[in-house]
Amino acid sequence: MSAGLYNTSGGGIDSTLDLTKLKPYGDTLNDGKVQMSFTLPVPDDEKGMEAARLYAKKMGLIEPGVVYRTPLDKEFTFYIVYGSSAHSIDYTKIKVMSVLDETMEMSEVDDYIREHIGREVVVVGASTGTDAHTVGIDAIINRKGFAGRYGLERYEMIQAHNLGSQVPNEEFLKKAEELHADVLLVSQTVTQKDVHVKNLTELIELAEAEGVRGKYILCCGGARISHELAKEMGYDAGFGTGKYANDVATFAVKEMARRLSRP
Repeated sequence: MSAGLYNTSGGGIDSTLDLTKLKPYGDTLNDGKVQMSFTLPVPDDEKGMEAARLYAKKMGLIEPGVVYRTPLDKEFTFYIVYGSSAHSIDYTKIKVMSVLDETMEMSEVDDYIREHIGREVVVVGASTGTDAHTVGIDAIINRKGFAGRYGLERYEMIQAHNLGSQVPNEEFLKKAEELHADVLLVSQTVTQKDVHVKNLTELIELAEAEGVRGKYILCCGGARISHELAKEMGYDAGFGTGKYANDVATFAVKEMARRLSRP
């Protein structure tokens, strides 16, 4: 940790930190240092670099400087700009909607299913709509998983089906019916022009129109998915960056148990 977080009296972490006026930390506490990156449709030259610096200044950065640039082709250049922000936020007033279930490990999930559900849980997942990327759904479902966390195919009490990419929403629901699914997982990687929101909303509307929404626990995930956004669209949960198979499995099986216990 940098000395910038310590007070000069040697008393440990600086106790003057005011979370009601939170600013980024770079070299010293409250210096507001931030780094941003963007592409401009201009050649890689001195004029383009100055354009990047001025753009960052217009965004409110104090004394911005271009610390890196590289041409993407003759007419497009990528920049990284470093500077200070004068703005702060009140950290104490932030409220975030999130999944509250304490995440279990794989063996704990299997034991929980045996005790509270008593049979294998059927999970069906896919990248639906026009999304051709499977990295997200593969990380959650495939046996090898991701970052040292096994995927759902590895769980003894979960029967997982990965339908792959570009699965139409209609076909996804049809397959879920055929496989007697309990849980549906939708991964969305492509987000340009909010296409992920349109596709995810369409799936909910189709499920409601077919009268099957209540049959499934419906979860969605992706880099731009939050639990709050998922709930707004009608899903039971949303999982974004930093979430893994055991996070998804924990919520799904606990939600199943909650529903089974209701009158």
